[in-house]
Amino acid sequence: MRVTDLAAKTGVSPDTIRFYTREGLLQPGRNPTNNYHEYDATELQRLRFARKARQLGFSLPEIKLILQQADDRHSPCPMVRGVFEDRLADVEAQLNELTALRDRMQAALATWQSMPDGTPDGHTICRLIEHWDDTPDATGK
Repeated sequence: MRVTDLAAKTGVSPDTIRFYTREGLLQPGRNPTNNYHEYDATELQRLRFARKARQLGFSLPEIKLILQQADDRHSPCPMVRGVFEDRLADVEAQLNELTALRDRMQAALATWQSMPDGTPDGHTICRLIEHWDDTPDATGK
């Protein structure tokens, strides 16, 4: 099948397929009469796999490595588990940081509701930011 056929079957753009081909994730053959790329069921499977892996947060280099290991008849599953465990730990840390940021933002906004607007006077730039955590409620202390 051609790029447009593969795109229609998978719901991705032809440009995405061309990009994945350039990056080596897809390895289509060539039509001898016109030298166009020809994608078969194997490439369809690889593309579907790559899309699922992207949805799980794997990078293109990681997906390429997984496919290479599979092509070499080595199970990529141990590597997938390890990468995924590391990635999950990173996501958990990011979620904790975002939760803490959200809490600070909510506390600041609550504090700002009772603070007057100020004009920069040479000593302050924006009182809201400079003094949001002056009260014990703002920082949770």
